[in-house]
Formats: sequence, structure tokens, C-alpha cells
Amino acid sequence: MVTPDDISAAAARIAGHVRRTPVVEGIGGAVSLKLEHLQHTGSFKPRGAFNTLLSGGVPKAGVVAASGGNHGAAVAYAAKSLGIQAHIFVPEIAGPSKIALIERTGAKLTVVPGAYANALEAAQSYEAETGAMQVHAYDAPGTVAGQGTMMAEWEEQGLDADTVLIAVGGGGLIAGALAWLGGRRKVVAVESTGTATLYNARKEGPESTIQPQGAAANALGAAKIGRIAYNLAERDDVQTVLVDDDAIGAAQTLLWQEVRQLVEPAGATALAALTSGAYQPEPDERVAVLVCGGNIAPDPLS
Repeated sequence: MVTPDDISAAAARIAGHVRRTPVVEGIGGAVSLKLEHLQHTGSFKPRGAFNTLLSGGVPKAGVVAASGGNHGAAVAYAAKSLGIQAHIFVPEIAGPSKIALIERTGAKLTVVPGAYANALEAAQSYEAETGAMQVHAYDAPGTVAGQGTMMAEWEEQGLDADTVLIAVGGGGLIAGALAWLGGRRKVVAVESTGTATLYNARKEGPESTIQPQGAAANALGAAKIGRIAYNLAERDDVQTVLVDDDAIGAAQTLLWQEVRQLVEPAGATALAALTSGAYQPEPDERVAVLVCGGNIAPDPLS
């Protein structure tokens, strides 16, 4: 299990390699928004990538990662920054803007037919053949501890909320938040109806799988929840809220209209729980929302 001490160590390790992302006054009923989509490569993912690579043990063969796009870009960026060879595997549904983002880092890139699970299988084969180190997108202690630095940073910035809404794909981000908070605040998992890994796992068991689909699938499209996230969600009895693609699109539009932030569907998923009414706070409940990814497709300036 990842501990607050692990996250504190990760924060010290990655200092100077990641951005301290801003917090703004909220919209849609949110007290505050943490704009983690302004992190390097457009998502929170560099936190886990840098923590893993800086923890040591990287072989001469370098690193390999499977990703729906954001994790791959983060690993590629971190590897380039540290002078490490990287090979990234992404599924076709990653889309041209995320594929181009990875290509700009100079990492070797392989696009795999199918979904994230297919890219992971290809990355695991490459790992076995070459001896490269696998940097898992969400279900590894180094990744989770790195992602947990986001919540530690948010509290340092004066987070004033009873409840924090976080979008879930494979679960690395929410796992880091839960590990850091240890039950001190309520954390609500928000998933799209097409990528409901945690919701499904808590009904059917941790090994149950889904077929990811919908607007957020190229970022939240894991086939099953990570075991670290599942265990922490069970420990804290985390509430899971589902939102549909129309609600996510409306939240994207609101973020642009109100605070001029362009975000991808995954980045607006947590806010969609509030704006759609899928999550209804109590009258005096203070709520905060994490905006996790900004790699909108197509790239508006491409």
C-alpha cells in the first residue's frame, strides 16, 4: 500500500521537474478547481513518470510504457528530460493529437490496433524481449505515489473543501489522492458511463473488466481498475458517480466559457458530476474539482 510518507518522498524527488499547477475559483457549484491539465504534456501524468524514473533502477534498455496517450506523453517527456531511452505503445483510439504529442518528444512510438489493453500487451512483450523497464500507467506504487503529490500540493495551496471530485480511468490519480488523504476528506470517483471500471469492479469484483467506449475512452479507457485503487476505494468506501458523454461535453463548454480553459473530455469529467446533477452536494458541503487533462482533439492550433 502506498503511504503518505511515500508521497512526501515522491514530492521531494520530483521537485523541479514538474509544475506547481494553479487553483482557481470554481464554477458549477465547485469551491475550487485544481488545473492539473496545465502540467507538462497536458495532464497530471508526469508526476508519476518522473517519480518512477528518478527512483532508480532504469536498465540500459530504457523504459517502455503503454498508454491511451497522456501517460505515454508523460513518460516520453520525463525520459527525454533525464536522457533515458523510451518506447511508447498506444492504441489507435489515442487519436492524432496525443500521438503527435508523443512524437514531438522524440521517443520511439508504436501505434497498436485496438484499445489500451492491446497496447499494454504489446508493451509487456517488448519488456520481455528487451529488458526495458515497464512504467505502468496507474497500478504501480511509484506511479501512485507520484500522482499523490498532486493532492499534497493542493492541500499546501490551501484546499478548503469537504469533498474532492476526481475522474477515474485506471485509478492511479484517485489512488494517490486516497493514499495521501487517509480519509481526512471525502473523495468521490467520477467515471463516464463508457469507462466505469471502478463502478463495475465494486459491483462485480476487482478482476472484472469492461470494454471502454465513449468520448473519454482515450484517457479513461482502462479495461479494469488498478488493484491499488480498488483496495483504497474499498478501504474508504468511495462513492462512484457516473456521467454520460453529453454531460462531459457540457462541462467542457462551461470550462471554456467561464474560465477560458480548453480541456479534453477526461479533464471535464469530474466537473460534469456537479454540472449535470449526478452528484448533489449538501447545502453546506464545500466541494472541489480536479481538472486532470487538457489534450483536446483535434488540437485547435495544429
